[in-house]
Amino acid sequence: MTLTIGELFDALPERFITEAATGLERTLQWQITDEDPGVWAFEIKDGQGRLIPGGVPEPDTTFTTTSEIWIAVAEGRQDPMRAFMTGKMKVEGDMTLALKVPDLFDTATT
Repeated sequence: MTLTIGELFDALPERFITEAATGLERTLQWQITDEDPGVWAFEIKDGQGRLIPGGVPEPDTTFTTTSEIWIAVAEGRQDPMRAFMTGKMKVEGDMTLALKVPDLFDTATT
């Protein structure tokens, strides 16, 4: 069973790996652009992660893609670098932070 995009983002705080975020105080944001559009931010502060539905005005890194691509990335079925390199996902802002995202969250299991 595949998660919906909303379920995927609702589960992010539970999948957050606090040890990987030591010393990190940044905000990630996802802009989903297809049939189930939306914006979600994830604030990392003091080793804790907090989901912010609707996003924030100035995230450090923004991922723009479809729900299909992001769910595949989150479930480990799509390589995020390949999605970026083939234009299926756009990344704006702090690229170093973007590269750390796979280490910050456990891959979703279905």
